[in-house]
Amino acid sequence: MTLQQLKYIIALDEHRHFARAAEECMVSQPGLTIQLKNLEEEIGIKIFDRTKVPLKPTLVGTEIIEKAKKLLREADAIRDFVVNKKNDLKGKVTLGVISTLSPYIMPLFIKAMRQAVPQMHFTIKEMGTGQLMHGLETGSIDIALMATPTGHPGLREYPVFQEPFVAYLNEGHPMATATEYELQPQDRPELLLLQSEYCYNAQLLDICGIKDGGYKEEQFSYDINSIETLKNLVRAGLGFALVPQLSVLNEQESTLYKPFKEPVPVREISLVVADTFNRKLLLEKMNEALWSCLPESIKKDKPYKKIRWNDSPYFIEKVSEAMKGK
Repeated sequence: MTLQQLKYIIALDEHRHFARAAEECMVSQPGLTIQLKNLEEEIGIKIFDRTKVPLKPTLVGTEIIEKAKKLLREADAIRDFVVNKKNDLKGKVTLGVISTLSPYIMPLFIKAMRQAVPQMHFTIKEMGTGQLMHGLETGSIDIALMATPTGHPGLREYPVFQEPFVAYLNEGHPMATATEYELQPQDRPELLLLQSEYCYNAQLLDICGIKDGGYKEEQFSYDINSIETLKNLVRAGLGFALVPQLSVLNEQESTLYKPFKEPVPVREISLVVADTFNRKLLLEKMNEALWSCLPESIKKDKPYKKIRWNDSPYFIEKVSEAMKGK
């Protein structure tokens, strides 16, 4: 028994004529007749007395038709509920944001979302990539703003923008006076990484073309979790850093950071949800708010190279080590 079959018997009851009922249901008359026969055979009851002209429901058929009408009203109510839920812009949402993005985008995003959805309450949590994916799986967070693709089959990703990486140099660097940066061999062993930010580190190693064993173990002696700390170390001449462009948003007059020559290495930033998440209008509003608060330099379309992380041998190795240490 299907909802479509119930619609057919209701139309037949209203029109008492196969051709007119079929026309209303936008189905062929033979198709409607077959579906009625299938339904009657399934339940073992004749719903209509075909010997009568015009067509007339049987006594039991009349009761079935009334129940069918009630059932379809309830089905319509469920459909309306789902539509309203998808378009609901009220309530509470937990948003997780990667720590390498949160300090730079959240102040701008919060202002934009206050105007776009004033009745929504956001709880914002700054997390690492692994924590974000685990939170989406367990339901402890509803939406994540993070670098993608994740490669996770149970998550849906909605790309928002491509964020370029820039080189952060000290004043004595050979390319300190250049307008654009090209990777220098001497920079590779000086590359500064973040403690436990395996996704981010994997992207930096990819940009520098550093494979397994191609970096010094001393690089990991710094227990750093902040991009701002990385930049301070560079200023002090203690290393070389690659940082996201949004992290230098307030350093427009600085000569310490340099954009890459094209194609520019970028990370894809997306809104990520579990595949059961259905509030699409909210995601659209968030996407619009994020885009509206980006600087024009990031919105410009230019040749770029998207840097992945989920298939990096370094990332896989480090995550495996972290899991064993739990």
